Amino acid sequence: MNKPGRPRAFDADEVLERAMRVFWQKGYEGTSLPELTRAMGINRPSLYAAFGNKQRLFEKAVERYASGPASYVARALEAATARDVAEGMLYGAVDVLTNPKNPRGCLAVQGALTGGTAAATVRKGLAERRGKTEADLRRRFHRAVREGDLPRGADPAALARYVATVVHGMAVQAAGGANRRDLRSIAETALRAWPK
Repeated sequence: MNKPGRPRAFDADEVLERAMRVFWQKGYEGTSLPELTRAMGINRPSLYAAFGNKQRLFEKAVERYASGPASYVARALEAATARDVAEGMLYGAVDVLTNPKNPRGCLAVQGALTGGTAAATVRKGLAERRGKTEADLRRRFHRAVREGDLPRGADPAALARYVATVVHGMAVQAAGGANRRDLRSIAETALRAWPK
């Protein structure tokens, strides 16, 4: 906590952005506190005072990722038709995953793919976040069935799982070096299977 009358000597948004990018590139367990403080340009006591511990900093970084680079998810969910939602999710992911200014892959997918027991809470939190996105897609596709935008026989849960799985798979492919053309081809193939 800062002493009264003594302003923080750094911009919290800016240092959080830097932390997000380190976590995005290296994952939760792959990122050390010295790497974070170096990238953020602050010392360890300042990190703890502003953000709590490493796990809380990671959680804030994931929130920033969701409202920043991954904000295409919220925009896609507002699209006019179910197919537009799927396109927004798939092509939005392609844009983020292949932007040369971004680390490769997806923070929410790669952030804690591996790790020991110390990262169990982080992995659980990311799994819950991915589950919420899938649940939001499912609700949106249920609405599409009710409105006649999707055929009566369409399975909203399966469609939501399908779109989420393709997006997560593209993130893994991007982390492994897949380029924009590769990922757009995957998105186009996925959309060809969309119910008519």
